[in-house]
Amino acid sequence: MSTELILSAATLIGIAALVPCFMVMTAVLGPRSKGKIKNEAYESGVGPIIGTVDQKFSVKFYLLAILFLIFDIEAVFMYPWAVCVRELGWFGFTEMVVFMLLLLTGLIYILKKGVLNWR
Repeated sequence: MSTELILSAATLIGIAALVPCFMVMTAVLGPRSKGKIKNEAYESGVGPIIGTVDQKFSVKFYLLAILFLIFDIEAVFMYPWAVCVRELGWFGFTEMVVFMLLLLTGLIYILKKGVLNWR
């Protein structure tokens, strides 16, 4: 066997042995603080949670998130097309026009369904 292979295997085994040892040492030797504040859930600086945990959210939030993802992915497809539009020629241009028309049709459908109305 080559020396590099033996050295890398020994390093990998050493790391695999040290990580659990450090985790056990941290659990055994590490500081502990218990109390009411320590045991509460941290919600990004928001005070204590008021209300029930199984609180229902409107479906409109999920619809808006999905619509955002759909139209965000549109931008992901349009950027590479814009970079190489000259190499694609008229065929690439017509493909992008068809793509944009499909997205416009979807947006018109969304507006007619009233998904973006928050009343």
